[in-house]
Amino acid sequence: MASPTDRLILASGSPARRELLARLGRPFEVITADIEEPLHAGTGDPRSYVAEIAWRKAAAVAPRVDRGIIIAADTVGWLDGKPVLKPDDEADARRILTALAGRDHELWTGVVLWRRPDDLQIVWQELSPMTMQAFPPGGLDEYIATRQWVGCSGAYAIQEGGDPLLSTTGSITNVIGLPMESLVRHLAML
Repeated sequence: MASPTDRLILASGSPARRELLARLGRPFEVITADIEEPLHAGTGDPRSYVAEIAWRKAAAVAPRVDRGIIIAADTVGWLDGKPVLKPDDEADARRILTALAGRDHELWTGVVLWRRPDDLQIVWQELSPMTMQAFPPGGLDEYIATRQWVGCSGAYAIQEGGDPLLSTTGSITNVIGLPMESLVRHLAML
């Protein structure tokens, strides 16, 4: 069972994941995985896709950790049987947001907890069903100008406490990139 003194290592450079993990009130370190993430997913399903990338991140960091619990995650949108990845540029963000506007889609996060030195691993995936509102006239241009889409799967960053554009019936922290409710439960198992 994980104790409050166990060393936590976040295998992510994501500022949003850092902010979420800080809510635990426990010190942690950041060691980025620095892996190549696929630009396009092959055939498959969202669970396998996020699980594989999260595991690759954890596996890249594990050899650099003597003792502790590595936390790795990957988040991706899923629409019409395909991943909705991070936009390459403003034009790509516009394309993605146009495809999502006024529609439901899925947001998946894969998480890996990897305990060192014994290499025990807990892996899970979490779904948050999403709804994106249609943009009012000029709304897409206004949203693009905020640059909130930069580095975000689905070209959006949900706002906690009520987002005028996005809603979910799942975990909001999952949408942000690290499902804190299930993370706390799984950390207690280590």
